[in-house]
Amino acid sequence: MTKIKKDIRALSLSELKEEFILMGEKNFRGQQVYEWLWKKSAHSFEAMSNLSKELREKLNDNFVINAVIVDEKQISDDKTIKNSLKLFDGNIVEGVLIPTETRMTACVSVQVGCSLTCRFCATGKLERLRNLNADEIYDEVVLIKEQADKYYQKPLTNIVFMGMGEPLLNYNNVIDAIEKITGEDGLNMASDRITVSTAGIAKMIRKLGDDEVKFNLALSLHAANDEKRNRIMPINESNSLQELGEALAYYYSKTKNKVTFEYIVFKDINDTIKDAEELFQFSKYVPSKINLIEYNSTGDGEFQNTSGNKLHRFKDYLEEKGLTATIRRSRGRDIDAACGQLANKKHPEAKMQ
Repeated sequence: MTKIKKDIRALSLSELKEEFILMGEKNFRGQQVYEWLWKKSAHSFEAMSNLSKELREKLNDNFVINAVIVDEKQISDDKTIKNSLKLFDGNIVEGVLIPTETRMTACVSVQVGCSLTCRFCATGKLERLRNLNADEIYDEVVLIKEQADKYYQKPLTNIVFMGMGEPLLNYNNVIDAIEKITGEDGLNMASDRITVSTAGIAKMIRKLGDDEVKFNLALSLHAANDEKRNRIMPINESNSLQELGEALAYYYSKTKNKVTFEYIVFKDINDTIKDAEELFQFSKYVPSKINLIEYNSTGDGEFQNTSGNKLHRFKDYLEEKGLTATIRRSRGRDIDAACGQLANKKHPEAKMQ
C-alpha cells in the first residue's frame, strides 16, 4: 500500500516543529526547514543543504512539496511573458510578467478557472475547478520573480492579483500567500507593492477591513450604474453598487488605504460623459484613484474598445472633477496575456522559450 505523504507547505511553523518532535528530531530543525520552504523557496528536500542526508531522506519519505512548474511560456512583442503554470494535479493556470521601464509586475491567478461570469472576460467563460492553495500562489510569484531577474536583470517590484479567478472567493489562501510573500521569514516584499483586485464581494471587502490588511485593494467596477453593471457583471445582482460603496467606506475607515477603481471603457456601453458623471458620484464613497483600461478582445465581438477621443474626454471629465485618472495601455495583447484575456489559450506563432 502506497504511503500518503503530508503536504509540508500546508503546515504552520508550530505544526512543522511538532512534526519534527514526533520524528524524534529537535524542533529547531522545523525552523530550518520552514526557512528553506518560504525564504529560500526550496522545491526539494535535497536542496536543504544544512540538513543531514539522513534527515533529508526522512523528510522525503514522509512529506511532499507540491511545486508549481512553468509548463510553457510565451514572450510578447512588448516583452510581456505569459506562463502556463502546471499545478501538482495537472491543472493549468496562467501567470504574467509585465515589464516596463519603471516596474516589474507579476500578475498572478488564484483559482483554476473562475466562478464569476463577467461577460467581457475570457476567464469568466471557464468552469471554476478549484481554488489555488497558498503555496501555489506563492510559487507563481517566485517563478515570475526569477524570470524578471533572468530575462531583464531587474527585481520584481509589484504583484497584482488580477489573473484567473476571484481573490475574495479564495480569501484564506490569498491572505496566507500574501503573509508568506511579505513576511520576514518569507520573501520580505513590501505590502504596499501588492494589489488585490475584486469583482466586488461586499461582505469580503468588509472582512478585509476587519483584518486591517496592509496591501492595496482594486475594484473592477466598469460601470457605476446598477442596470449596466448587472448586464456585464452578474455578481452585481447580489452585490449592488450601494452595498459595495458602503463596504468600501467601511474598509477605508479600518485601513486608511485608498481604493483603485478599474474601469474598462467599452464602446457605446459605458463611455459617455453621463457614465463618467456616475463614476464620479460613486467615487465619493471612498478616497480613490481610477484606472481607465483599454478593452482587450476575447474574440466574440460582443464588446469593443471605445474611440481614443471618447476615452480622453472621459478622462478629462474625471480630472476636471478633481479625480486622479490614468489610462492604462494594454500589455501582452498579441499573446492573450492582457487584462481579461487569460484562458489557457496557446499561440503557436508566438515566441516560445
